[in-house]
Amino acid sequence: MDAAALVTPPYVAGPLRLLPFRGLMLSPGRVGNPTTGRAFARPYKDVSNRLVRWQARGFVERDEEPALYLHEYTSAGITVRGLVGALDVSRRATRPEDRAVLPHEGIHPAQADDLADRMAEMELNPAPILLVHRATERLRDLLSEVTRGGTFREFTDRGEQQHRIWAIRDAASLAVVAEELADSQALIADGHHRYAAYLRLQRRRAGEGAQPAATDYGLAMLVDQDSTPLFLGPIHRTLVGTSLEDLRDAVQSVGLGYEEHPQGEAVAALCATRLAATDGERWAVVDLGADPHQAAVETLHRRIVPALPHGPSSLAYHHSVDEALASARPDAVAVLMPAPSVDVVLEVAAADRLLPEKATSFQPKPSLGVLIRSLRDEPYGTS
Repeated sequence: MDAAALVTPPYVAGPLRLLPFRGLMLSPGRVGNPTTGRAFARPYKDVSNRLVRWQARGFVERDEEPALYLHEYTSAGITVRGLVGALDVSRRATRPEDRAVLPHEGIHPAQADDLADRMAEMELNPAPILLVHRATERLRDLLSEVTRGGTFREFTDRGEQQHRIWAIRDAASLAVVAEELADSQALIADGHHRYAAYLRLQRRRAGEGAQPAATDYGLAMLVDQDSTPLFLGPIHRTLVGTSLEDLRDAVQSVGLGYEEHPQGEAVAALCATRLAATDGERWAVVDLGADPHQAAVETLHRRIVPALPHGPSSLAYHHSVDEALASARPDAVAVLMPAPSVDVVLEVAAADRLLPEKATSFQPKPSLGVLIRSLRDEPYGTS
């Protein structure tokens, strides 16, 4: 197998289960601190003990009673709220209708292996993967009621993210959560490789014939995209080794539209069915047609890029327009992308398709260290 090839990670089977665990939480002064990442750096085998030492010094708090945590964070004016718990990854789906977690991008197996090795050495899930779903009214009402109660923790971190956390422990509320999530499907918004690492850790342990273990679960944050949605932004591209003429020839050869325009008109034309492209001097609009079931990034990578007469020798990815434009030159075409809608991404994932690599950018992400899960803890965190 080509080491650079992308593969589809396995699918977790339903019911979707998010279970209580004993949260580890860095002190507010450590959350959002640029130096915090060093706590999770090499040597990985010392990370878990390092956090124990930090706990003794008051840098880490451990919740002694298992809980599902409702975590709300605000960054750059956007507020996101989600349930944080131990995601059950112990079962694999064999039929499309059984799938509980939907990836929308492929993964590099070697990268997933490396992350699994790190987590095993650290004995931690250091941060939750981000999942999005559409909550039922009953679940939404329950979580609204939770937010009217007292917070478990509330602070502003060093990166100026504001955090509020509630701990859900009572059996009645946990039962409602379990019942309302059971038939749900969740889309991976961020953390495809960590998700795949969870599955690798689980499979390694299962292969040893072990009883249910901490590695049957992985830390996840489940966001209701209808209540406090994550912002879905585009990731722009630079086609290195490709000219604007190459792009024109490819677009026209597959029956799509290509017209050159002044910069202002080209940028203004950018939408779900049109791309804007530039070599730093000239601008063009690429009309992708009007297929409502396909994301623009799919058309670019699956129809246009294979038809290019030259290149690309490489692809560069950019989260800002300015960064993309700075890369444009006669032999490197910057392509400004529209963001796909969440509905289109869900449709792609449900249809068992994968978007090209770096197709979506869900923002904002929570700061590192707000909630951590120890793999030294008992299964489910319920003992």
